[in-house]
Amino acid sequence: MEKIKNFIKIFFAHKIFKIIMWVFFILCGLFLILVIYRFFYLNNQEKIDAQVIKIHNTKLTVDDVLGKNLPSDPGAQADATVQGIDANNNGIRDDVELAVFKEYPDSAKTRAVLLQYALALQMEVIQPMINTITATEVVREQSKGFQCIGSTIINSESQQAFEKLNNLVDFVKNKQFNTKERKNSRINFLEKVRSYSDLESVCDIDYSNLPN
Repeated sequence: MEKIKNFIKIFFAHKIFKIIMWVFFILCGLFLILVIYRFFYLNNQEKIDAQVIKIHNTKLTVDDVLGKNLPSDPGAQADATVQGIDANNNGIRDDVELAVFKEYPDSAKTRAVLLQYALALQMEVIQPMINTITATEVVREQSKGFQCIGSTIINSESQQAFEKLNNLVDFVKNKQFNTKERKNSRINFLEKVRSYSDLESVCDIDYSNLPN
């Protein structure tokens, strides 16, 4: 009888030990998964944070406005991809940049606000990663560009002022989203945007210092 009792004790002790070991291994596995998840999460978050900084640090320059490094006409290659051609690497699609200069050759102030808006719109398609954070920050820059255009309009609520603003905005948007692929790309991009507040600054360049 005593042997049976000892056997039962050993049996249950062994079972309990196995259960404890299984729990231990499971907890270790969960901890390892958590560590790996945190590593990749933090690493990804660092990349996102760096990209957000880059988005907001990308600014129009006076040289861009004055056309000191205008690109050549990309021709048919302009619409070969959604991203298009940016041969002078200023963040503005070449065909859009050239269109602004062609339409407003005598107004650096108008070019300044339109090129800033074009720069912000082009940000949609050159991001190395697109998620709700980066998409939203890009749209905040676009909103800033829109407000910059609005700041050139005389402070008025007249129909004429609204029409002028819409015409300037539409001029850039129609050039920027001039193909079906680009329009679809914008629709997909905007689906990732969450609610946001406007940025405090408006224009990258103080256009009041420009000659015309």
